[in-house]
Amino acid sequence: MNASPHVSRTPQPQGNLDEAEALHQLVLTSLDDDQAVETVSIPLAGKSSIADYMVVASGRSTRQVASMANKLAEKIKAEFGRNPRVEGLPTADWVLIDAGDVIVHLFRPEVRTFYNLERMWAFGDAPPVGNA
Repeated sequence: MNASPHVSRTPQPQGNLDEAEALHQLVLTSLDDDQAVETVSIPLAGKSSIADYMVVASGRSTRQVASMANKLAEKIKAEFGRNPRVEGLPTADWVLIDAGDVIVHLFRPEVRTFYNLERMWAFGDAPPVGNA
């Protein structure tokens, strides 16, 4: 996937909206670059106050999950000056990255299927994860 640069539109009263969109795009691009599997983005704006987006993706192994999480946290810090909170790195079965406006869940496929977060949070917008 070729990442297109973030294009600023007319400034909106909520200055965080453009930053949230840019952060969301960075997350999606980083996961795509690292060959994440079955990446799903769930918009939460207006549905929950915890974040604007939740992104769920899988890695093929604990090593890939940990690597994706570390790279993503470094990119967020470098580009946005934020230190995202990262939980679950020691086992890397399920790693949570809380970057404020965007929350990222990275799973091994078996763990993702078990918890099926998409079904819980999608509000009917995303299909359940299959056994592909």
